[in-house]
Amino acid sequence: MTASAPGARPITGRCVLIVILVFFSVVIGANLVMMRFAITTLPGTEVDSAYSASLAYQREIIAARQQNERNWQVRVHIHRQSDGRAVLAIEARDRAGAPLAGMGFVARLERPVDRRADRTIDVSEAHAGTYRGSAEGVAVGQWDLVIEGDADGRRMFLSKNRIVLN
Repeated sequence: MTASAPGARPITGRCVLIVILVFFSVVIGANLVMMRFAITTLPGTEVDSAYSASLAYQREIIAARQQNERNWQVRVHIHRQSDGRAVLAIEARDRAGAPLAGMGFVARLERPVDRRADRTIDVSEAHAGTYRGSAEGVAVGQWDLVIEGDADGRRMFLSKNRIVLN
């Protein structure tokens, strides 16, 4: 004969069913929450089609060789102000040191971890060979600064550098 504690209830099939249902409900609920966080914070793919990216790769190699042959000297300075505004200055010169006037520069600040935070910098020519621009709402941290220079509708210059803005 076994002694049972006074007031203790015996384990029944109904009690076991309830415990199992509650356990799996908690596990499934946690999985659904984690899936939602993963899907909403995923920045997306780098390229939509790996095949089309591989076809463009040869053109990028040729463009990089042509850019190296031009031997341009492009100096860039960027800093973030306390109000979140990033100020960019580009100084572009050809191989002889003459200012490159009339270029169409486009600059982007790209977040390495989240494409949704990317910022475009409006760049305009201040005077011959000097270009300036700014972007609002730039957060502190690591960024990729991408600069493209176009002339006559053709990309003549491309630079991508990892920077830290404070």
